[in-house]
Amino acid sequence: MISDFSCLVIDDSPYLRTLMPASLRMIGVGNAKTVDDGGEGIKFLQLVQSNPMKASMQNVGIIFSNWQMHPIDGMMLLRWVRRHKESPNRFLSFVMVSGYADCEKVRETHAMGATKMLAKPFSVVNLGQRLLKVVNRPRNFFYPDKYFDLIGAATKRKLPR
Repeated sequence: MISDFSCLVIDDSPYLRTLMPASLRMIGVGNAKTVDDGGEGIKFLQLVQSNPMKASMQNVGIIFSNWQMHPIDGMMLLRWVRRHKESPNRFLSFVMVSGYADCEKVRETHAMGATKMLAKPFSVVNLGQRLLKVVNRPRNFFYPDKYFDLIGAATKRKLPR
């Protein structure tokens, strides 16, 4: 159920840090927290893992992260979530949010491991559609020794040796 979901919204825009959680609550998401850059996102994910009571969240079900932020942007955060040994959940659903959602950007985010991409500006309907796709059709991952990828993404390119 969507009301059981917890989302982490990461954006450097105060406007979007207000708009996105309000929109998620309108859709029916139970809990949405916000932070203002990828570094704060990493700290929050670690806090949820170490002290869920202090974080006011038992787990993060989906991350919605802006691509362009400073000092740690959405791609750096995505790389950390997918590949870092201290990531609490390498399989966490991750929606990259960007005002630049051309085909090349979408391919780049999917190749890095994003679950979906959401183009700005977005409507509550667009946000709801992305959320439902993430919830109802999760992407599968594989994680052999030193390589991490979405199943399907690797078939479109050569695997590193």
